[in-house]
Amino acid sequence: MCPAASEQTGEHRDGGGVPPTVLVVEDEVLIRLMITEYLREFGYPVREAKNAAEATRILDADDDVAIVFSDVRMPGAMDGLGLARWISRNKPDIDVLLTSAYVTPGDLASSPAAVNDVLRKPYAPIEVLERIRALSGGRA
Repeated sequence: MCPAASEQTGEHRDGGGVPPTVLVVEDEVLIRLMITEYLREFGYPVREAKNAAEATRILDADDDVAIVFSDVRMPGAMDGLGLARWISRNKPDIDVLLTSAYVTPGDLASSPAAVNDVLRKPYAPIEVLERIRALSGGRA
């Protein structure tokens, strides 16, 4: 079933219910496009942001986002950890999956409560999908 059809029927490509909306925060355009298109192929509604400041504006305006998938290192005043702290304070019901080539889960012992997991770069798109499925309780 294609994503458009799944949106119309309320069913997800993998046979589950309506999947959660994911906000992908990545400053590298090609990486952001690749992962957003991959998630959309599996029926996920996806929003995109090129940095943490743009992500916070989206999160302030959009109550549908359930999961944020963000790079840790990004340009601007706030990086991915800062974004996770902002989410923890302002949108505590949102799950956060971080990715980085430089940060490992062990490095995040004192990370914000919102951070659920860290995916090491480079990653395969299927790894992102599996982690998001786990966060969404199998709704995808």
